[in-house]
Amino acid sequence: MEVRVKASGNPPGGIAPGGLPTALDTELVDWDRWVHLPPRDPETYTDWRDIGAWCRQEAVWLWEESGLKPGRHGVGLTAMTLERCAEAFCPEGSANDLFLRMVHPAGTPLPVLGLTRPASGPRDETVRALALADDPEAVEPPVVTPFLSPHLGEGLSTFRYIPQPDHPTRLFACLRYAWQLHEPPVCVVLWTVTEDTAQLLDAAEDVEELARAVRVHAP
Repeated sequence: MEVRVKASGNPPGGIAPGGLPTALDTELVDWDRWVHLPPRDPETYTDWRDIGAWCRQEAVWLWEESGLKPGRHGVGLTAMTLERCAEAFCPEGSANDLFLRMVHPAGTPLPVLGLTRPASGPRDETVRALALADDPEAVEPPVVTPFLSPHLGEGLSTFRYIPQPDHPTRLFACLRYAWQLHEPPVCVVLWTVTEDTAQLLDAAEDVEELARAVRVHAP
């Protein structure tokens, strides 16, 4: 099973990893389509001390919930896919959440990453920068849309295409959401990047529902 999805790093704007002053609250997320890995801090999340074992347990659960028979290698291949995604998008010590959209346990997941960071600077300019609404790498002006979350308030969503670094004639499709909250004073960003535009378009409604469901938990 080939994992063909790629991420483009953490958002800009002075919110590089380092500590977790706040976290995403995912209690309201519909888990029928998503697998979630919180920031992999082994001291806080003891399950991450053996990510391989966690991925295999999750793979078994995914197949059981699907009602399908995994066959001889199904569980192992799904576990391997989950572990590769974990290491690629949410390595140990990373500050971001990872959401994997899993329509079928043997399918290619779409990764959506989430990050919270202390807020600073004027709200409109900060949100626009976090959403990459003026990304100079975009092959055409990004599609920028106001986005209202019932929990995070007013934000922006952007959709854009950017060239792949190793293959400039090929494009990544990028979907991104950004907010800046006053209380607690944090920024929130959700983003996904894939070379499979059809996969992203198919997932767009689920990603939007995810963006409406996440909240911020301040310890």
